[in-house]
Amino acid sequence: MNGEGKEREEVKMEVVNRERVVFMWGYLPGALPQRTPLLSPVIVRIPASDGCCWTDVCGGGCGFAMAISDSGKLITWGSADDLGQSYVTSGKHGEAPEPFPLPTVASVVKAAAGWAHCVAVTENGEVYTWGWKECIPSGRVFGDPSMGTSLERDVPERHNAFLTEQVSPRSQGSGSSGGTFSPDSSKGGGEESTKRRRISSAKQSAESSSSGDETLSALPCLVTLNPGVRIVTVAAGGRHTLALSDIGQVWGWGYGGEGQLGLGSRIRMVSSPHPIPCIEPSSFGNERAAALSRGSLNSERQSFRVPGSYVKGIACGGRHSAVVTDAGALLTFGWGLYGQCGQGSTDDELSPTCVSSLLGIRIESVAAGLWHTVCVSADGDVYAFGGNQFGQLGTGGDQAETLPRLLDAPSLENTHVKVVSCGARHSTVITGMPTMHS
Repeated sequence: MNGEGKEREEVKMEVVNRERVVFMWGYLPGALPQRTPLLSPVIVRIPASDGCCWTDVCGGGCGFAMAISDSGKLITWGSADDLGQSYVTSGKHGEAPEPFPLPTVASVVKAAAGWAHCVAVTENGEVYTWGWKECIPSGRVFGDPSMGTSLERDVPERHNAFLTEQVSPRSQGSGSSGGTFSPDSSKGGGEESTKRRRISSAKQSAESSSSGDETLSALPCLVTLNPGVRIVTVAAGGRHTLALSDIGQVWGWGYGGEGQLGLGSRIRMVSSPHPIPCIEPSSFGNERAAALSRGSLNSERQSFRVPGSYVKGIACGGRHSAVVTDAGALLTFGWGLYGQCGQGSTDDELSPTCVSSLLGIRIESVAAGLWHTVCVSADGDVYAFGGNQFGQLGTGGDQAETLPRLLDAPSLENTHVKVVSCGARHSTVITGMPTMHS
């Protein structure tokens, strides 16, 4: 997700695969002296000393952008010093793209940014994260990145250390046990006005915390995982992070007040990585599609085996998450006010829940925005659901969708979509042909 900032703080970037050139457009206040929005694509020049081309773009947070060079360096730019939190999180890099000084010589292979925090994966499977302190787990923190120092210090854990051994996805247990988590483990529902007040309060608190006070920012932290856990990719939401290991196990940390950490409760803060039980025999799903085909529909949850043996893809939205299994099943969890969990309701999902209306359709990848979710099937079809205030679902209108809707836009006819990406309020796909749609 490209952050949880305001609409004017969005940025879109495109990679031209053949030449590996990065273009940017949108609002990056520090990218130009005038600090005005970029209304047309502009080439981003890679630092001469850090590779000859780009290998990946990572979106960016609220007011800055990130990409990875072929030398394995994480490059940041576009932040202005009047944006406080974003300025510190981006490494204080403005007009000129510069390497972010991570305390490792290992190449960066994947990176992601939330509202005001970043996370990166190295070729060794290690994870570094930095930015807004609420999003950063306890672990080993390194010196001031703006000074390039490498002093180390251990950070005491702020909450219980949810550290467990990595296990096969086939044997993952329940995500809520004993008295560790919040006792409020009931399904998210209640009056919509109550939910809106809760979200509004949380947002106001977050925005008030995102001031120019640099003490709110955490330096790069080496995320503590048990020996043998090797991370291959990461996703960053508004204030939470997911990481996927090489055996297909999902780990999460950060804020979980709407269930976006999938732990079966509304625990507000998880300060150490915790495994998220996505695949297990007792997983629950909403069998609305099956009920409709039988001519009946009730609100009961049916128990069934989620297709798959491990997770192959992850995505974080503003306050919700989504994962894809190796068998092509899509599971969602977290905030559901706009239908972004695809369960046919606006309830929150506190645990990973199979999107049963897509059962029988093999999903290959998924992306999530602030209020919406988009996924791609093995057949190259695109399904979208959630908020649609800005047309981010691509349905041709602005009505929210609480169930996945197949996109049948004329521009997508006779195309095979390969890649999907979501910003806070926009979506982009790449097809099998040399055409990009947005």
